[in-house]
Amino acid sequence: MSVRAVFHTGLTVSDLERSIAFYRDLLGLELITQWESSQEYLRTVVGFPDAELRIALLKVPAMDGGVSGHHIELLEYRQPRGSRGDPRTCNPGNAHVAFMVADLDAMYRDLSARGVRFKSPPVEITHGRNKGAKAVYLWDPDDITLELVQPAPR
Repeated sequence: MSVRAVFHTGLTVSDLERSIAFYRDLLGLELITQWESSQEYLRTVVGFPDAELRIALLKVPAMDGGVSGHHIELLEYRQPRGSRGDPRTCNPGNAHVAFMVADLDAMYRDLSARGVRFKSPPVEITHGRNKGAKAVYLWDPDDITLELVQPAPR
């Protein structure tokens, strides 16, 4: 037995509407559906017997006309309310999601002009299997680290 595929990536957010606007309107993901849940199975899965969540599912667009199939699940815990720990990427337990883009420099300029916070301008990857690609880290509204990657020219 082994893992067969990635089902989705879940991100806990503090304000579902604000996060939907960020991921849909700024990054271009497609909002598939949203719902509220306090079902017993969900409370068991998340480990909080009183859990009440608002959830949205967004589809990641495909590159070059292909099929993505990957989804981002945004979860806002209404109960219990959480608090943000130290979001620095060097801390164990922190993670990031890397999205592929066609023109990183243009997307960086557009998102910067719209107030998105970046750790740096895009940089070229100069070593390893992604040599020639470009990458940049940015933060979503809850300081979740995201990465934008432009593949190396073929």
